[in-house]
Amino acid sequence: MVDKINFVIAELNEKQLVELIKYHNQRYWSEGEPEISDERYDELIRALQAINPDHQLVTAVLAPQVAGSGKITHEKPMLSLDKAYSFEDVFEWAGKNCRSEDELYLIQPKYDGISANYQKGILATRGDGEQGENITDKLPLIELESTGYTGPVNQSVRGEIVIRDDDFRNLYSKIKRKGGGTYKNSRNAVAGIMGLKDITDMLRQHAKLTLVDYEMISFEVKYRALPDKWAKIAEEIEQLPYPMDGIVIKLKDEKYSESLGSTAHHPRGQIAFKFSGIRKESKLLKVDWSFGKNCLTPVAEIDPVDIGGITIRHASLHNAQNIIDKDIRIGDRVVVERAGDVIPYIVSALPGPAHTAAENNPMITKCPNCESELVRSGPELRCPNPECSETRLKRLTAAVKNIGIERLGEPNIRRMMATLGVMTLKDIFDLKLMDILQLEGFKSKSANNLFSEISTARTTTDFQVLAALNIPNIGPNVAKMILNEYTLAELRELPEEVMAEINGVGPERAGALRRELKEQSEFLDELLSALDVKQTKGEAAAATICFTGKMPEKRSYYEKIASEHGYEPVDHVNKELSLLVAMNPDANGGKLKKARSAGVKIMGLENWLQAVKNGNTTAQQPPEETEPEKPETSEPPADDLFSSSFSSEEPKPEKKASSSEIDDDGQIKFGF
Repeated sequence: MVDKINFVIAELNEKQLVELIKYHNQRYWSEGEPEISDERYDELIRALQAINPDHQLVTAVLAPQVAGSGKITHEKPMLSLDKAYSFEDVFEWAGKNCRSEDELYLIQPKYDGISANYQKGILATRGDGEQGENITDKLPLIELESTGYTGPVNQSVRGEIVIRDDDFRNLYSKIKRKGGGTYKNSRNAVAGIMGLKDITDMLRQHAKLTLVDYEMISFEVKYRALPDKWAKIAEEIEQLPYPMDGIVIKLKDEKYSESLGSTAHHPRGQIAFKFSGIRKESKLLKVDWSFGKNCLTPVAEIDPVDIGGITIRHASLHNAQNIIDKDIRIGDRVVVERAGDVIPYIVSALPGPAHTAAENNPMITKCPNCESELVRSGPELRCPNPECSETRLKRLTAAVKNIGIERLGEPNIRRMMATLGVMTLKDIFDLKLMDILQLEGFKSKSANNLFSEISTARTTTDFQVLAALNIPNIGPNVAKMILNEYTLAELRELPEEVMAEINGVGPERAGALRRELKEQSEFLDELLSALDVKQTKGEAAAATICFTGKMPEKRSYYEKIASEHGYEPVDHVNKELSLLVAMNPDANGGKLKKARSAGVKIMGLENWLQAVKNGNTTAQQPPEETEPEKPETSEPPADDLFSSSFSSEEPKPEKKASSSEIDDDGQIKFGF
């Protein structure tokens, strides 16, 4: 009898491999109680594939068993993905499929939940890729997170049903599963709940699931930039508040990707990089607390340990609550994991003899910079002192970015604070050109550029000011929706329960908004006194326009023309879109398909340009289509090696950001 857990791959024949795979499929997909890691399971699949590449267990698309109300046939198959286990594998795959070194790839999170598709009022699982289970009855438990929107599932979307990390931590410690006991992890919870025929008990316990739109978070990078950008992208993805087991890499050009075809198991135009999760033991020597944009972040210093050929000396502890939950102390033996060959973090502690000594508790009570008493904010520790130089530095950095001073990143603000005595946004606007020339690294041209950008940024919008407060989950998109209904002055007086009723806000955002508006009241006053702020409320919503297909000029060229004619350029197609302009309106790309199903007006590029030239198009009255379109032309190389890309209701910025951050709408801004 083969040991089902401690097996040796090299010693297994085909029959034994098949038996083990079937056993572990049952434990993972049907019972939700896996006995081996994903890496070990994938080793079994690769071993069987080497012996019999056409075996049905190799090509099968698997999914959890759920309680549904019948089968649903997908209009477009929802296949699985081929896998890569190292960056070298990823780069080799990308190299085989790129047509030039400027080929664009999208890099996205690989969520660890249940794949689902919502179309025409029906929610269905991926199933075998061709047919899935109708799980529409589970909708009362599910909240959709898409670009610029959080709320009931009400729009066509493909995504993953998961439990957010914060929801699992805050809600599921109290939610009892059928038969008693709590869920061990979020994936088990999702599978267990989706397997229920009756969700009444889950509704009573306020269980919450999230359907994450696959296209909500996406990085864009050229093939030749992959080696330089990969680690940083992976690091940003791993910080997202969702359960993930890897990263998806796919060709941006949908038409080219579809032309590559697919196997019975996976499309050839995309691949999944699986986190390897190599673990080693070490000793926790000390914990340093560094300043993040909203909190203090604990970083562990450990005895050097080799993981995957890299010497690890520091590891993430995530946040204060993580230290408390895992009861981690200085001097403990700790288990360190380098997930996805990128970020090392502390998985757990193995308490030693001095574990309970008070002096070994790594938690701090005072700010390491100004020595103010720290306060708890959810799982985080924060310094409440508005005059703390590090707190002020982070706030100023977020503020200048959100109001459009892209050339002024954290290092230069730190230099301004040290050299020029800058402490407020007003101080920045009061700078003279000669002041900027005093800063290290600035010469005439760069100083003039920054001075000009600062001057221009003095006039901004109220939603950019609200976003500049860096409130969790309140980025520019959500801020704009809020300020369409209330002015900033009204919002500051608004009760939390009324805030929660605003479209796209809800109780969680409302709580953070109410708290932060109070705590950052002085900083908000400072922003308002330094800026010329344009009010959003009462403005007529601009008609939106989206461009698709390979066009003769850069996309920004056409977006600028659209803006001059009163349109708001966006990247996403939904039923609210006013006009989709396509290089070839008869093509079958993803945006065109979405537009047709949503009843959005579609127009050819040349006809639209001609209408613009003739002066008979405005945002209020899109022109009529009159002429057939010419064939597509090739797309010229883009200027940026690397930029973030997601579906957004906001106009695309013309300038690149000088640093990276995850926006509080759930969008990612990434610039170098």
